[in-house]
Parts: sequence; structure tokens; C-alpha cells
Amino acid sequence: MLALQLIAALLIDRWLGEPARWHPLVGFGRCANWLEARCNYGESRRLKGLLLVVLLVVPPVLLIAVLTQIPIIGEWIAVLVLWFALGLESLKRHIQPILRALLRGDMPEARRLTSWICSRDAAELDVERTAVESVLENGSDAVFGALFWFCIAGAPGALAFRLINTLDAMWGYRSERFLHFGWAAARLDDLVGLIPARLTALSYALCGHTRRALHCWRTQAPLHDSPNAGPVMAAGAGALGVELGGLTCYRGVWVEKPLLGEGDKAQPRDLSRALHLVDRALGLWISVIVLLSVAGGL
Repeated sequence: MLALQLIAALLIDRWLGEPARWHPLVGFGRCANWLEARCNYGESRRLKGLLLVVLLVVPPVLLIAVLTQIPIIGEWIAVLVLWFALGLESLKRHIQPILRALLRGDMPEARRLTSWICSRDAAELDVERTAVESVLENGSDAVFGALFWFCIAGAPGALAFRLINTLDAMWGYRSERFLHFGWAAARLDDLVGLIPARLTALSYALCGHTRRALHCWRTQAPLHDSPNAGPVMAAGAGALGVELGGLTCYRGVWVEKPLLGEGDKAQPRDLSRALHLVDRALGLWISVIVLLSVAGGL
């Protein structure tokens, strides 16, 4: 049943993408912003941030845990929750317009579109590199992480992962505003993403240039400041044979990020290659999950 639910959610995502209106994560994000604006000040910011993570994540996860126990209906609720947690089609729909802008030579439009999927300064963007990095990292966050936790803990697990990941994306910055308040969201995201990120990195390696990807993962990932993004992007860049990382501008501040991968700088065609790598890795995951389900392992 788990494999069928997973495939059903992926098919719905492929067909419909993210809900255009009334997306639960949009409402969740607005609620999180409202609470953050009223709590992120004064003393004990780390404690406040932790309490808000618990307040925002635990109740909806418990609700889904109850609803998915309802006979028959609960199984379809689980499918819908996984659909909401997935972001593969949304990722493609963000990347493809960037690729079209690059192919027609409209760099200002490509930069504008790319700025929607990252927190970097639009005027200073290396569009091709940023887009490829976003595909590889979001493959882990918006696809494989949700699938992993769905297999481990059902719909409540997938939902908890996605909500924690969303809070990290909103609060997990090392800025003055979020350094302490966002600490809990960032650390929890590191924890729940620890195994999925490494499975994603392995999947990228198996579906691309395996030896180079494993070498880049082993030698370059420890240099990255993120324990999860490092393995994912190093293995992905190695699998594709491109070089990622380097000088990056965040809110007017230039940061020298470690070089990841081997090969030439990312080109427009590498956006499609990165999406295809995610698709191949997804096919590998589906095959393994179906085989485990047939064998009684899931």
C-alpha cells in the first residue's frame, strides 16, 4: 500500500503541481511570519524560536496522525499530505522559465526568475550555477526527504519533515535577526535531513558519473558549511561533471563558498541535465521502494 500511495502522490504532483490556491504550506508560512514578527525580540530568542517550532509543527502532525487512521479515507489523506509535501513539479516549473530566458539571451529576466528560488542578490547572480545548485539541493529537500520520511513514518513523518524544512528556509539564517531565533529550526532541519541528504547524494552518484561523484562527496562535502547540502551538491556536481560554488553575494555581502564538483562552469544545458538527474534518482527510489514493498520490507 505504501508504494501505491507514493506513486499516486507523485502522479498527482506531476499532473497538478502545487495547488495554485489555498496551498497549506503558504498558510503555514504566513502563520509562521506572523508569530515571528511578534516574538523575535528581546531576551531568550533561542528558547522562543524552539517553542514556536514545537507550536507550529506538533499540532498539525498529530492531527494528520489521527486522520490517517480513519479506514479507507485515511489512506487517501496520506496521499494528499505527501502531495503537499512534494515539490518536484514546482521545481521544474520554476527552472524551465529560467532556462528559456537563458536560451533567448535575456539575462535580466533569467536573473529575476532565479532570484525567486534563492536568497542571493539578483544583480550579482551567476544564474546557471545558482539554478543547478537549487535543483540539486531542492531534489533533496522537496523530493527525497519527503519520500524518505513517508516511508519511515507515513504521512505524519513527511509532513513534519516539510514543515521543519520550511521553517529552516524562513528562519535558518545566520543574520543578526535569526542567528538565535532560527537556531532550533536550523538544527532540527539538519537532523531530519541527515539520512535523506546522504541517500540523495548516493542516488545522484549512482545515476551519474559514479566514481567522480563519490570522490567529490568524500573530499569536498566536509568543506561546506551545511552538513546536508554539502554532500548533496558535491555528489550532484560530480555526477554532472560541473563546477559549483565559489564567490556568492548574499544581501550585499560577498561570501567565498567552497568549490564543488569537477569540470566546466555550469552552462544553460546543465539546468536540464540537473533536472534529468533528479528524475533518474527518483526512478531509482521508486524501484527500490516497490521492490521492498513486494518483499514485505515496507
